[in-house]
Amino acid sequence: MPDASSTPPARLAAVPAATAAPPAPHPLAEALAARFPALAGQVTSPRARRLFAEPAPDAFREVFDFAVAELGFDRLVAITGMDEKTSLVALYALSRPDGTVLGLRRRVPREAPALASVTDRFPGAANYERELDDLLGFEVTDLPPGKRYPLPDDWPKDEKPLRKDWKPGSPA
Repeated sequence: MPDASSTPPARLAAVPAATAAPPAPHPLAEALAARFPALAGQVTSPRARRLFAEPAPDAFREVFDFAVAELGFDRLVAITGMDEKTSLVALYALSRPDGTVLGLRRRVPREAPALASVTDRFPGAANYERELDDLLGFEVTDLPPGKRYPLPDDWPKDEKPLRKDWKPGSPA
């Protein structure tokens, strides 16, 4: 009786690639595109309850407000800041009670990284927006007064530790 470890492995037959139809657009992507034609074909949905969009800078707040007021995105999950070398990005993650998350990207010039606060919609956004200021150098207009966050009060105001070109002891 031959030893199983000495038996050569079976060869698998080539399986033809499935010719599945492309997935149907997410209904919320369609609703965004219907209200904002510039987003048509621009809203991606990598998973069933995950969407991403990058509205034009002048339309960002209108898209944000529409998502909250009309599409039911009633929770601000996070605002994440990123340095993409040529620009800075704030990614606003909004969610709905059904677990769907919408990521809205707001790209700003690295030399003038200004954003308007969303604390009028979500007061809890204040700490996220302070992080954007402290760590990346975003200027957040209409942000209510408050303490620096998360850096200590004696941290040099012009040092932004999450900028890709930041070096300790030298301003970004």
